[in-house]
Amino acid sequence: MVWTVDDVPPQTGRRIVITGANSGIGFEAAKVLVRKGARVVMACRSLDRGEAAAKAVRASIRNTGETNAGDVVVRRLDLADLESVTSFPKRLELDDYPIDVLVNNAGIMGIPRRETEDGFERQFGVNHLGHFALTGTLVDSLDDDARVVTVSSGMHERGEIDFEDLHGEESYGKWDAYAQSKLANLLFAYELDRRVEDAEVDITSVGVHPGYADTSLQSRGPEMTDSAVRKVMMRAANAVFAQPAADGALPTLYAATASDVQGGEYYGPGGFFTMRGPPERQRSSERSYDREAARRLWEVSAELTGVEFGLRENRR
Repeated sequence: MVWTVDDVPPQTGRRIVITGANSGIGFEAAKVLVRKGARVVMACRSLDRGEAAAKAVRASIRNTGETNAGDVVVRRLDLADLESVTSFPKRLELDDYPIDVLVNNAGIMGIPRRETEDGFERQFGVNHLGHFALTGTLVDSLDDDARVVTVSSGMHERGEIDFEDLHGEESYGKWDAYAQSKLANLLFAYELDRRVEDAEVDITSVGVHPGYADTSLQSRGPEMTDSAVRKVMMRAANAVFAQPAADGALPTLYAATASDVQGGEYYGPGGFFTMRGPPERQRSSERSYDREAARRLWEVSAELTGVEFGLRENRR
């Protein structure tokens, strides 16, 4: 059976936070979830781009004639700034609306070495540490039976966690740094699932990847280096090989809403070389299941961000 957006169950009354929802697969997922009745929070670095995206979501709903749609709001979140991350709950009115799904979707890819506001290598800081801190900051605001969906990439398969040089200060390769951050996403997703299970907390944590989807993610590296040739090459590759962003959002939508999703699982496109096609449960790289590396990464991430989850104390 091929799973499509038509199989997304009703989301009426559910509150879903999606980071980086102003473009790409986050935007496409938001459109579907709002149409299905959810109250979606677009957590975006740029309020202007976020509001423009929210306007587009509302327009898409009007065009479908859907009468039972939910709504969408925009809240500022800069994953490259821990102060913005840890203050994010203040902008959510959490007392009235607990969170049913947190989608850790935002990311940057293949950029020259840059640092976050807190001095972290930017790909590791945004893709992993920012989402680690965000999840820890929001964990006590997650509703019973909530889900945390962390978006990784097939590139995680070439990733290694260099604990001696996490921030690429001694040696930096933009694709190695990206792969490391995407492997960190899965180590985190699986470790979170083990920890909530140990704490007897009803949270389901899973990892996903979108395959090769045509989004703005691929253009940011060339834009930062002002490489016209690479921009053209990236556009050509997207045109030939990539699936539409709406299709790339399917694994995220499945992980966020399907009834048979289990914690600690990994979902991605089931078609051509797992780059396109309907979502299915898959197995990630052997490194992603390394429990000792996951435990060590968790401890390092907590130390770097100053965020402790406190699951045993707060959520039993």
